[in-house]
Parts: sequence; structure tokens; C-alpha cells
Amino acid sequence: MKALIAGAGRLGTQIAQVLAAARNDVTLVDVDEDRVAEFQGRLPASVRLLAGDACEPDVLEHAGAHTSDLVIATTGNDEDNLVVSLLAKRQFAVPRVASRINDAENAWLFDQRWGVDVAVPAATPLISLIEEATGATDTVALLRLSKAGVDVIETAITPGSRAAGRLLSDIVLPEGTVIATLVRDGQPTVPAPSVPLRPGDELLLVSHAATEREIHAAFQ
Repeated sequence: MKALIAGAGRLGTQIAQVLAAARNDVTLVDVDEDRVAEFQGRLPASVRLLAGDACEPDVLEHAGAHTSDLVIATTGNDEDNLVVSLLAKRQFAVPRVASRINDAENAWLFDQRWGVDVAVPAATPLISLIEEATGATDTVALLRLSKAGVDVIETAITPGSRAAGRLLSDIVLPEGTVIATLVRDGQPTVPAPSVPLRPGDELLLVSHAATEREIHAAFQ
């Protein structure tokens, strides 16, 4: 599947990582050149990063919208997400368009009149958002790295988590499980064993054997 993501914030980068891990062709576009430069080398090599305003047709075309199977608008601005969605659907005939809703009062706008196939509230968990956004795709093939038999699982550190304040190296993970990404203050980083976990941290793990319950138990 070829996916184009508009917005390289926390949500956009997390989606890019999951889709890339499942061997999809991913392009991530953001208007902030400094942010794009910051993520160079920090995201999977298969994620193509592009600086530009996705509300501009020329930028979307350069990003490959005309051959994309899926466009996901994840910026922090509802107006921008609607414009991206409308262009993707009307000008580039993208088969499936998903858009994040930042302000619940704007939810009524996010429908097919604006090119939105799937409208997703900002509070929707990452995995649920991807399942919704890729409803026309085999979800199992997307979220399970089927050839390797690997699951992608998300967990978060809260003030009540027993892992809060502990080093990553102190966490005993289920067999066959590794931490792929640590997201702190909206920025995904490569997890180092010496990093102490803090409330608000989000972790993306992959495992070929453990259940979601077992992984949550290791941190909560």
C-alpha cells in the first residue's frame, strides 16, 4: 500500500512508523522545514520525508498523491486537514482519505462533502486510528507483520505505572519483544537502555509471541 501522511507531529510520525514497519510505502509531509530536517535519520529509512504545505496541490502531487492508496491528514489544524482531504479526493482521486478532528465542534464538517472517508477524533488511540483509516486494507496484514509473525503494540506510562522512574534496561519484557520507539514530548526517539521512563511517555513495541495484556503488565 502507498500512503501519504500530512503532518509530522506525534500522531503523523507514529502512523508513519507503524505503516513502514508493515512494509508499506510511506511519504510524510510537513510545512515545517526544521521539523522535517530533525526527523531525517530518526524515522525508518523507508519513510520518505518532504517539506512543503500539503494544502498546496503542487506539493501533494510531488508527494505522490496521484498514485497513493491512502491519504491521512494529521495536522493540528482542522482547516488544513479539510483542505488536504478535499484535494486528495477531488483532485487526485485517492481511494481512501482519513482526517484527524482536533476540535470536536468541527466534527460535522468531516464528511464526504470535504472528501473525508474516515473522520477520527484526536483522542482515538493510534492503533484504532490506523484500523479505521485503512478499513479497505487487510488490517491483519497492516498491523501484524505476517511474514515474521510480529504484532505492533502501543502502551503509555502514567503517573501510576510501576515503570515510571525506572530505566528501560530494568523492565523485564516478555520473550521475543523489543521496544521499537519511545515517544516523549511528541518526539519519537530510538530507545536507549539508560533512559528513565517518565509519565507521559508512549512506547511502541513489536513482539512475535507476547499478548497485549502481557506487554501492558510489564509497564503498568
